[in-house]
Formats: sequence, structure tokens, C-alpha cells
Amino acid sequence: MSDLDQLTQSLARNLKRWRGERGFTLDALAARAGVSRGMIIQIEQARTNPSVGTTVKLADALGVSITTLLDYEQGPHVRLVPREQAVRMWSTDRGSSTTLLVGAEARGPLELWAWTLMPGDASASDPHPDGTTELLHVTAGELTLVVDGTDHRVPAGTSAVFESNVPHAYRNDGTEAVEMTMAVSIPPVR
Repeated sequence: MSDLDQLTQSLARNLKRWRGERGFTLDALAARAGVSRGMIIQIEQARTNPSVGTTVKLADALGVSITTLLDYEQGPHVRLVPREQAVRMWSTDRGSSTTLLVGAEARGPLELWAWTLMPGDASASDPHPDGTTELLHVTAGELTLVVDGTDHRVPAGTSAVFESNVPHAYRNDGTEAVEMTMAVSIPPVR
């Protein structure tokens, strides 16, 4: 199989997959991308090799990178993220921090975070899009989880789940560091 044939097959497979993941009909994707329904059908059937401009429009409409649409990978995709490649997103002088451990885009973004909150520190968040859910598990200390103005004490060994489409915050009112792992599920773009 030539490189062009492999690219055409990968684009066909990935376009169909991501259109399904996002729940878009052919007409809905055509309208979002500004690409004809007929062109999308030809691409999904691997009968044409679209221009870069068309491919970018489709990727943008699906909310994925062009690299994701052109990915040659077949079968289960496993991505390992070594500790040194995890991304520290927030930190304080006291030693509090959040680290994005790994994320995925299937059926909307999914993120896994490692948190450290030192005594007296807090991190507030604006509301996320409707349908966003956060799950967390405290492994050390006692977290004060504030959701829409209400405090919830979450001691070590306890887990919590909540819809985060309201103002929320994570606070350490205790005397020892809070350690927790958190997953955030964000609904797909519709």
C-alpha cells in the first residue's frame, strides 16, 4: 500500500470514527465544517484524497487536531506518559500543585490529575460546560471541597463525584498536605 493510499484509508477510518464519537450526522458535520455532504461521504469511503484545507476544516469542526484525523495507528492505542512528561499546571510557593497526568478525547475530553494542596492553600475554578463531571479520591489529609458555595469535608480514603458546571474550589483547611487524584470528564462538542 502506498503512503497516499495509507493516508486516504487512515483519514476515512478516523473521520468516520470521530464523526460517530461526536454524534454528528453527515449533514451536521457538513454544516459545521463548510464541506459538502458528498465530499464527506467520498472521504469516509476512501474514494478521494481531500485538500489540506478541507481536512483542516473537518478537524476543526470535530474539535480534534489534523494529526488525530491523519493518525496511521491501527488497533488499540496505548499512550504511556512518564512522570517527567506530566505537565505541572499550577503551583504555589508553599508547595501546592496540580499535575495533568494524562488526557484523552474519546467521547469528549477526559483528564486525570494528581493534586497536592498544602495547609492553607486553595484553588478555585469557574463553572465548566454543562455535563462536565469530576471524580476525586483523597489519599492523604482532608480536603474541603466547595461546590456552589457549600463546603464538603473529604477525608483520606474518601471519594467524591460532582457536576462541575457551577463555581467550585478545592481547599486545605487542615494541618497536613492533601494528596488526591482527580478525573475530569468533559462532554463532547455538539
